[in-house]
Amino acid sequence: MGQSDSRIGFVGVGRMGANMARRLNDRGETIVAVYDLGLATATDLASELGCEAAASPARVAELANIVFTVVTDDAAMREIFSTTSTESLLRHAKNRLFVNCATLSPAVHVDVETLVTQYGGRSLEACMASSITQARQGTLYLICGGRQDVFESAKPLSEKLSAHLRYVGSAGEAAKVKALVNMVMNCNTAALAEGLGLGAALDLDLTMLREVFAQTGAASRVLETDGEDMQNRAHDCYFSAAHAAKDSGIALALANTAGLAVPLAQATYEQYQRLVALGKGELDKSAVSELTFKDRSPH
Repeated sequence: MGQSDSRIGFVGVGRMGANMARRLNDRGETIVAVYDLGLATATDLASELGCEAAASPARVAELANIVFTVVTDDAAMREIFSTTSTESLLRHAKNRLFVNCATLSPAVHVDVETLVTQYGGRSLEACMASSITQARQGTLYLICGGRQDVFESAKPLSEKLSAHLRYVGSAGEAAKVKALVNMVMNCNTAALAEGLGLGAALDLDLTMLREVFAQTGAASRVLETDGEDMQNRAHDCYFSAAHAAKDSGIALALANTAGLAVPLAQATYEQYQRLVALGKGELDKSAVSELTFKDRSPH
């Protein structure tokens, strides 16, 4: 797979899915169909790539032999792999490879692999620890789970999308790793917002403060990606606050199952839930700073 015999389809062409499709198209792969709940989104991309805007997930699987799924949440994933819907991907799952890229609960990835296998197809979990720019440039960090032979067969295609490709084990394992990546990232983001918010309240120069953070133990990847945006209130969405809330929620559920207390992750989750409740869920996760700066937050 991944050579000229590949006919590729996408189910879910939001910010990430659309840019992955563009990247594969740039690399000479044949995109045959795209589907999205937002019809205009799919139609625009199909026009750009010269492929079909499919009327259903089933139609994508009918036309493609490799289907990437990049959907919002567990419910959306269960919907597109439904055993009862005539519009489900399972309708044409035989001899198809499904590469599932959304951040979901591990159990969903396990269930999808079981279903796809029963219907004669193959499934690979490929969780993305990266953002929109990396999707477009083909430099994603892909954490993969599933059968090793499926991972190996998908490698030629995966390598066109990624700078880092990591196989971590059976279905569901990649989702656990991804949940922890996002849990820690979200905690770092919320902590940075508090540091900068307090710095502002103490009348410190925030540009200076960010430089000191970068050169000391307060340094983090989040400081690089979000620090300036927090200072300037520039919250254009790369990774939404709503997704941050969802992903922290997945991690908290895993902690609960494991019988482990994670108070920092819990507090971070509550901050992001608060942001969503204020109608700011579609802003970037950096917008958590709106809750920590005195002159911004709804005290």
